[in-house]
Amino acid sequence: MPSPRKASPRKTGALKAPAIELPVRDTHAGSTIEELARRLRPELTPLNKQFAWHPLFPIAEEDQRQYLQDPIESLPAAALALLPKIAVVLAPYLEKGTGQAGTIVVDTKPSEAKLALSARVEGPGFATLFFTVKGEQVADYHYFFYDELSALLSHSWPKKTMDIWHALLREELSAEIHGEVDERSWRQKQALLRRPMNARRDGKPFREYARQSFEDTMTLYLHGICCDIDVDTGPRQLPSRCLRKRLELLKSLFPPPDGRGVFPEDLKEKRK
Repeated sequence: MPSPRKASPRKTGALKAPAIELPVRDTHAGSTIEELARRLRPELTPLNKQFAWHPLFPIAEEDQRQYLQDPIESLPAAALALLPKIAVVLAPYLEKGTGQAGTIVVDTKPSEAKLALSARVEGPGFATLFFTVKGEQVADYHYFFYDELSALLSHSWPKKTMDIWHALLREELSAEIHGEVDERSWRQKQALLRRPMNARRDGKPFREYARQSFEDTMTLYLHGICCDIDVDTGPRQLPSRCLRKRLELLKSLFPPPDGRGVFPEDLKEKRK
């Protein structure tokens, strides 16, 4: 299924060889993200009052803006108000745990089946976001950065926002609109559509689908504020008119920062 992570940002490219080396701990390999989230807390470098960061391997100074400032400065104020304080940890690679084992940071790239491109550790009023960035395109990093933030937002959205989103989805379901924004919400939508008609408009399955569809659409929306992206068409993709309606709703609920836009005409208006 088409995914926003295949989009083309304004700034892209794999992580470059470091121009300068920052102080980096050399004891992270093999540590779980839960251990690192606790251990790195005193070592975080503030970016602003809400965001801080820490590199687990040398990062080129010229890369820091596109990995940190650019995506953070693109966030709507209404979204920031719903997010906790956040630490961004840039790791060489993340490896999925098996069984009871948690996700760990490693220096050698795991197999595709074990490679995790993002993960998070949540605590009271604080979330630590971990990302695989070594050798990855900035477009992919931006997608997973906004996906992690959107997941946090989908669990903290105000009731008014939730009710408006639920109403929009009920309209789509009543009109038998096919497709979704990303694979996860598409699968949940298919599971919902297998239920009896009167069970599709409310209940736990509907709420779970609604939360995931909000997360996936918000990821695309936030990514679109930061970057010039293209959404490929496909048999599982939400029709463009419906996708635009969703994005227009999110734009009204979470207006972009001054000087930023979502649609091409937004940017043209800013230039006038």
